[in-house]
Amino acid sequence: MLQGSGAEHMAGDAELKQRVLELLKSDEEFRLAVAGLLGLDTVINELKKLREDFQAFVKLEEKRWEEAFKRFESIERKLEEHDKRLDRIIFKIRTLLKVMVAKFVYEDFVSNAMRTGEAVISRRRNFKVDGHVIDLVIETTRAVYIIDIESVPRRRHVDKLLTKAILAQKIFAKPVKPILVGVRVGSAVEEYARSKGVEILKY
Repeated sequence: MLQGSGAEHMAGDAELKQRVLELLKSDEEFRLAVAGLLGLDTVINELKKLREDFQAFVKLEEKRWEEAFKRFESIERKLEEHDKRLDRIIFKIRTLLKVMVAKFVYEDFVSNAMRTGEAVISRRRNFKVDGHVIDLVIETTRAVYIIDIESVPRRRHVDKLLTKAILAQKIFAKPVKPILVGVRVGSAVEEYARSKGVEILKY
């Protein structure tokens, strides 16, 4: 009888365990009750709070990054606007400088022409030839002078002027003479220009 009772008891325990496991899987309220009895409810609540705090932290960081990116974008736009304004100012200054220097060059040219008996026929600013722009073209009774103006001439400016001279010669019957005008002209550039047949004027 005792052995039978023991077997029945073990079977009952196994059945109870199976039932408990099924309840733990399917019944949330039962799970929480068991967790409370085992002291796990505190741990679970802490984990829940930790997860909530972490989610709040992530949202806050995302907001901070969004605000930071907006500030960066705003700064970038302002810098671009300043760059554009600066480019426009520099362009206006260069244009004004070229206009002023072109006026001085023409006045000096007329004065020299009068002494040598060479009469000026025409003067043209920003003369276009095959996609290139020549700052000043002065035609006289003897030749056509194509003049480019650069504040600080470089070798590349000499080469560009020579290209323009070749193109201009196809238009004019008179000899084309290239002149490069500069405010500050380095000795190496001046030597290079003269070796290429380009006259240098300094203002």
